[in-house]
Amino acid sequence: MKLHPARLSVAAIAALLALTASGCSLENTGGGDTIKVVIGYQSKTINTVTAGTLLKAKGFLEQRLDKLNNGHKYQVEWQDYDTGAPITAQMVAEKIDIGSMGDYPLLINGSRTQANERAQTEFVSVTGYNPKGALNMVVVPPDSKAKSINDLAGQKISTSVGSAGHGTLVQALTRAGIDPKSGVEVLNQQPQIGSSALESGQVAAVSQFVAWPGLMVFQNKAKLLYDGAELNVPTFHGVVTRRDYAKQHPEVLDAFLQAQIDATDYIHQHPLDAAESVAKDTGLPPEVVYLYNGPGGTSFDVTPKPSLITAFKGDVPYLKSIGDFADLDIDKFVDPTALRQVYKERGLNYDAELANTANPLPGAGGELWLEGADATQPVADPTALLRAVKQARAEGKKVRAAYVPDSELGTRWFADKALWVHDGDTYLPFTTDAAVQRYLAQHPSGKVVSYDQAVTEVRS
Repeated sequence: MKLHPARLSVAAIAALLALTASGCSLENTGGGDTIKVVIGYQSKTINTVTAGTLLKAKGFLEQRLDKLNNGHKYQVEWQDYDTGAPITAQMVAEKIDIGSMGDYPLLINGSRTQANERAQTEFVSVTGYNPKGALNMVVVPPDSKAKSINDLAGQKISTSVGSAGHGTLVQALTRAGIDPKSGVEVLNQQPQIGSSALESGQVAAVSQFVAWPGLMVFQNKAKLLYDGAELNVPTFHGVVTRRDYAKQHPEVLDAFLQAQIDATDYIHQHPLDAAESVAKDTGLPPEVVYLYNGPGGTSFDVTPKPSLITAFKGDVPYLKSIGDFADLDIDKFVDPTALRQVYKERGLNYDAELANTANPLPGAGGELWLEGADATQPVADPTALLRAVKQARAEGKKVRAAYVPDSELGTRWFADKALWVHDGDTYLPFTTDAAVQRYLAQHPSGKVVSYDQAVTEVRS
């Protein structure tokens, strides 16, 4: 039955106009209005799990939306991508409402979405960060003779242009005095393509974001050449939403941020279970997920720390280095208003958490994960970890994974993939050969030993 225009009330006409302006996010399902929210996420970028993979698996967003009881129904659609670029493209097309991605992709997102008022985005929360930049790394083949980033001059390097991994590569090469454009040949490839290219010898190195470097090293397909923590510049991932959508449906953004905090709390309280959940949904090895999501790994904290925003502003010139991008006003792009409101609703002190830069899930001096164990075993220091591994081997127990913090930069890494130095009664692990050489230059008494040698020789 068709409605005559004269029979439509002023309120109904206004509602229809609002519906049109909001990109038809309300749908009549016969049982009331349904509000749709489309979430763009990267399942394998495990630094965003609290706004993606883990959040989806635990159903926290759907649970929060169900509790609204405002007469509407909510339909959540999850769209999974390998990198942030396609999420941004979909947001420009007004087809994704909320997305998560790394810092450099966030810059591109803010710049690309400015032209269309309904596509304009705002940066509303952080998912996880590393204060020194250890979430991005450069890896080379296991038999590579390269010892430092300088050895990549003139070589082919695979990365995803516009990604956090690419941003780290640009900074690392620049600091080494190598022109990122003319000093190397950059191949713009998706992470999995780059991994295959490295394995087949088509490229000399791969520069990528979590969890790809750790995965490739864990699978013995690569070794670590450059730890992003050497830059000592924070790197992070975060959440953006289309301003127009958030204006039309502020309750959805509120529910999303509430759910993100729920997921963040869960990963703090149940890190091993969270890692197992993410591994199940992504196909990534649990040991790799736990490398980053475990104690002492990624700092999962939703607040945009001042140090992160300062680093974010320092990254802006990167936009001009890769193409013709519109200038981005970071102060206008970053808008924690909705997050502040969520903290208020939960009775939490936003300013206190904003000022706190300690990792909410601090790591010990190492961590041992035995096969069949329901929990991991924290240890006081790397030398104690070696003793624990030695004891486990003596008892016939299989070590599933062992983690240690790099002695120079603090990066959480696989103990059996680390490079070890024996100095006096102490064993020190490092992520890269360059780090080892820096230590030995200051401590000539140190001696390089293999992991197995260190386990065998350490005193019980």
